[in-house]
Amino acid sequence: MPLIRQGDQPVWKKREPLKQYAHWAGWMLGGMLFVWCWAIISENTIWEFLYDADEQAASLIGRMIPPDWSITGSLMLPLWDTINIATVGTVMGIAIAFPLAFLAARNTTPHPALRAVALAIIVSSRSINALIWAMLLVTIVGPGSFAGMLAIALRSIGFVGKLVYEAIEEIHPTPVEALSATGAGRSQVLAYAVWPQIMPAFAGICVYRWDINIREATTLGLVGAGGIGLQMNAAINNLAWGQVATVFVLIFATVVVSEWVSAKVRHAML
Repeated sequence: MPLIRQGDQPVWKKREPLKQYAHWAGWMLGGMLFVWCWAIISENTIWEFLYDADEQAASLIGRMIPPDWSITGSLMLPLWDTINIATVGTVMGIAIAFPLAFLAARNTTPHPALRAVALAIIVSSRSINALIWAMLLVTIVGPGSFAGMLAIALRSIGFVGKLVYEAIEEIHPTPVEALSATGAGRSQVLAYAVWPQIMPAFAGICVYRWDINIREATTLGLVGAGGIGLQMNAAINNLAWGQVATVFVLIFATVVVSEWVSAKVRHAML
């Protein structure tokens, strides 16, 4: 029961029965949904495979140790391709997401119809995983790094666009109103009143998305979209577990370095 004050005396106020019933009904529905989802998962899971999962895991790790370091040199170019896929794809996604964010924000969109279109694009981009985008694009433009770049870009549009348009909607209105009162045009208001307020958030969002894309780009090769994932898929298909371990180590090292770089860049910008 919430505590309220009347004068100097604290008074306990009983929660309204309707709100209390709604609270418990929400918890009950949530519990029922969890049980229902668990039942569906159980029906589609072969639990017998879990009985010796620890032995299978130990066997697999044993076959991966030691890593096959002899292939390290041949993995440098695919690893560089992975970084390029993530970087170029991020830049392409930001270039499209930036104007979409201004169209999607309530306080900067020129027309509600344009806002609806921009939101639809942002939601569509966020609804599909980069790996799914890559599968579709490999079919359309063929296998290779170009499909991977497009997949990263299409996935980044929704992420960057959503966070940026939310940052635009949260700006302080006073600078906008003051500049508009002087007779400034729409582009001047955006450049001198809106952009300075969202620039730190925009920089952090872009660097953070690049960091995420480095990780996602490592898996695109599994569907033929270039990068080091292609070598990992080939090693798995050939049961060359020592080579798989080497690829894992290089991917882990790349992700750690990208995390360090993004943290330094965000700190410098903010």
